Amino acid sequence: MNSIELLWRLPVGLLGGLIALWIFPTENIWILAPIMVLVIATSVTGAGFWSASLVGFVAGMAFYIAHIEWISQYLGPVPLIALSVLQAVYFGFGLGAWAFLYQRLSKTKALSSPMVLSLAFASIWTAREWLANNFPYGGFPWSRLSMTQSESVLANYAYLGGMSMVSFLVAFIGIALFFGIKIIREKNAVPIASGISVIAIFAFAFLIPVGNTEKVGEIRVATVQGNANAGLFANPDRGSILNNHLSASELIPRSELGAIDLIVWPENASDIDPLRNPDIQEQIEDYIAEYSAPLIFGTITERSGQVFNSSLYWDNQGLRDYYDKKRPVPFAEYVPHREFYRIFAADLIDLISRDYSFGVRDGIYDLEEGVAGTLICFEIAEDDIPRELVDEGAQIILSQTNNADFGFSDETYQQAAIAKLRAIETGRVVVNISTVGKSVIFDADGSVIDEVEWFEPAVMVETVDLREGKTPAMQFGLGLELLNLAAAAGVLVWSVRTKPAKKRRRKR
Repeated sequence: MNSIELLWRLPVGLLGGLIALWIFPTENIWILAPIMVLVIATSVTGAGFWSASLVGFVAGMAFYIAHIEWISQYLGPVPLIALSVLQAVYFGFGLGAWAFLYQRLSKTKALSSPMVLSLAFASIWTAREWLANNFPYGGFPWSRLSMTQSESVLANYAYLGGMSMVSFLVAFIGIALFFGIKIIREKNAVPIASGISVIAIFAFAFLIPVGNTEKVGEIRVATVQGNANAGLFANPDRGSILNNHLSASELIPRSELGAIDLIVWPENASDIDPLRNPDIQEQIEDYIAEYSAPLIFGTITERSGQVFNSSLYWDNQGLRDYYDKKRPVPFAEYVPHREFYRIFAADLIDLISRDYSFGVRDGIYDLEEGVAGTLICFEIAEDDIPRELVDEGAQIILSQTNNADFGFSDETYQQAAIAKLRAIETGRVVVNISTVGKSVIFDADGSVIDEVEWFEPAVMVETVDLREGKTPAMQFGLGLELLNLAAAAGVLVWSVRTKPAKKRRRKR
């Protein structure tokens, strides 16, 4: 590709990436997501591998910086830029792989149809998301196309194949539109196949039986949003975060006492570990006695010299069970290869003074009414954590989170969007309870049961369903992801091993 061609491809790729500013919550203009794919595809299709990778890297930088600017809320631009560069490398090579594949497939008559090419593009895009979501250090399980569709009917596909299927379909719609426009321009023909495919995807979404897992009971849950200064680098008065949640609990109507089956506080709701402080333990026990209900709450615990981000299940008999976060966030809750990274940004690295250990216990709590599965904060974005909870018998999912570090940014709305998709995917009620918001309870079909304003003390008291049975996503979702990875890898290996067809010279 010559430099003149690069001059138009780079700004088009940049424009495509910047569309991410409007497609993720809070703006949530979901219809622009396939348009973004279309624009980015335009910038790289027909280019060579390295040129497309460069354009894709620029598009990726714009894509990430446009919608995860909340990472810089308290730490400045360096972590945002570093993470965006890493993710943009995946983004760039993913689009480079597509450009290379397009050159080979488009010259193979049996594989050059727009339908085959669209499926190949969507497969490559979804496989790239999977790799970026898992590597390195557990990856960055964020910024998926599926996150843009929480308010779209396409969210229903999470029931069938999880968040990866939603991403696949959005990517497919975008590239199908690209080929549709290409057919109109080059052949002056109506792209019937592309149009039918897009319409069929939207039409079928209305027929998906979301929320039809088996109801096996009910539980009355009270959730407490304490509006606490509970940021990772905050320095509040000792015990103030706990006091915030004790005070906010007074908003629970007194008429509910005795009727509530479970009270849930968010991650880090107690800034003092009751396991090591008898006075705090007594406060928790007095609270449980006053409200006549067991309490699940987050705190930081220390055992055998290790520090954990924990969720404790406490009732009138004392500590019944606990869960330690299995996936601490790299460069936020722990620093992998600390000494190596101190070479580049010692001041930033040293802000994370302690490394949380990785939990090994399951997140299952056996309640009197049924079985609750709990996860902590960003674990809602990890595909395998909710799947494990359902496999282990969870009938309701508690997502305990602390969004205080991100202020009034888009992060809390993006996380809530993931929680909604998880409700549809698992066929379970998801209780997303935060220290500051956005706190919301989603029904198994993704509809909102209750929500409260962020950055104010608030409670939600609702009777919600306990459900059993597995959605297709829970049964086959992992298999579909592995199948897509195998397909993407297989077609790329084939394209590398296959020599491009030589152009025939015309006879004079």
